[in-house]
Amino acid sequence: MTEQTLSAGPGASAEAVDRSPALDWLDDAAADRRARHMRRVLTPRAPRDGVIDLASNDYLGLGLHPEMVDAAVAATRRWGAGATGSRLVTGTTDEHLALEAELAEFCRQPAALVFSSGYTANLGAVVALSGKGSLIVSDGGSHASLVDACRLSRARVVVVERGDVAAVARALAGRSEERALVVTDSVYSADGDLAPLLALHGACRAHRAVLLADEAHGLGVRGDGGRGLVEELRLAGREDVVVTATLSKALGSQGGVVLGSQRVREHLVNSARTFIFDTGLAPAAVGAARAALGVLRREPDLASRVVEVAEHLAAVTGADHPQSAVVSVVLGDAERAVSAAGRCAELGLRVGCFRPPSVPEGTARLRLTARADISEADLARASEVLAQVLAEHGHVVDPAPSATTLATAGARA
Repeated sequence: MTEQTLSAGPGASAEAVDRSPALDWLDDAAADRRARHMRRVLTPRAPRDGVIDLASNDYLGLGLHPEMVDAAVAATRRWGAGATGSRLVTGTTDEHLALEAELAEFCRQPAALVFSSGYTANLGAVVALSGKGSLIVSDGGSHASLVDACRLSRARVVVVERGDVAAVARALAGRSEERALVVTDSVYSADGDLAPLLALHGACRAHRAVLLADEAHGLGVRGDGGRGLVEELRLAGREDVVVTATLSKALGSQGGVVLGSQRVREHLVNSARTFIFDTGLAPAAVGAARAALGVLRREPDLASRVVEVAEHLAAVTGADHPQSAVVSVVLGDAERAVSAAGRCAELGLRVGCFRPPSVPEGTARLRLTARADISEADLARASEVLAQVLAEHGHVVDPAPSATTLATAGARA
């Protein structure tokens, strides 16, 4: 390839000038995605576009909360736009340490360590707590970040069916490795069901293993005032239970955290590669997350509001009784799910659309996420749109929930 080839001139497409046959397989892959209705595109949103949002993970509606915005601005003015380095060099500020202390206190855990995202928190924790010569038992419903962490761990990995505690116990009992780690979501991300954490912990305790639970969809929604499912089940503070979570969902900010004992935190500071070699979380995100915790402490009923709204959405769509913010309406065929999501958008309602590989083949779905801040009027309009669109796509349910259900959910919003 010559220098002249790369210099295509103003306005010219570098891709058109220099197209390599080494990547022609990408065309076949793209064609296959289109044929199976699996093609994904980036669609920018406006900050306030009037669309009713049942797709985002901003469960508590804190993303635009004035206190969070002000805290993010204040942190940026004090510390700058970025963390300037890894946490072990220049990327730790007083703000980071304060957030870790507040997260630990809120979740009733001994210690916390903040990462740049929930994804890196999972990668860092799983790899650092396992490694060559250990066993990881991975729940089949685990998030992709946990799956990737298992692949990077160099441990022997056994994948069991979602929620199969007996299979977990068998894998642990039959192991030859000294160390073992069981990983699972606390709230499964695709459908919002709860993992059997108590039974899983029992299996771990019986076989000298550690349970790692990802509270990405539990923090802010389950537990006392949104402290998570681990706290709700009184597992918080057990040293053989490690919790990961994201700050980008219910807390409306960005970043991730690992919660556990002081010696787990110490080990991660020295061993978690996604902590050691990654730039620290930006001060703005740290400040916003701290403000979100303040709001949640002051308004603990926000968590219960989310579940009430979810119950209403389930009644409208005929979905299973929800246990979290997530309401899953399975339509089966990917084309059907994409069409239904597009139709909702045309009518002013934004919903999630989950297709393989995010969910198993034949279970493409609309994924609705309840919000604590949705108004009674928006909830009523969303209900009308969902009933209409589902009927148009052959998924007929009772188009109107009871007046009591609507009034209860709306009054709390």
